[in-house]
Amino acid sequence: MDVKIRIKDQLESNDVLLYMKGTPDFPQCGFSGQTVAALNAVGKPYSYVNIFEDPEIREGLKEYSNWPTFPQLYVKGELIGGCDIVIDMYQSGELQKLLEESAA
Repeated sequence: MDVKIRIKDQLESNDVLLYMKGTPDFPQCGFSGQTVAALNAVGKPYSYVNIFEDPEIREGLKEYSNWPTFPQLYVKGELIGGCDIVIDMYQSGELQKLLEESAA
């Protein structure tokens, strides 16, 4: 299956999806760890894809999103951003509001 179709299917199947290095229980980079901490602090459910387990997704997502780094957070199929953006949104309260709206 084409990688773009796989990515699109993942995004359509998960309201909140984090493409990250490692897993929420064992993040394998500091930026992924910080992003997971912010998401966990909000307390809303989210899904994740460990990009280390799928090199095709890892490379294909850079082109799909036109965003070269990880983690990448998507809400309702829309790229929200990486670690810095997620942390800023968490600190301002925007992240909680966005995730509450996505769950509604």
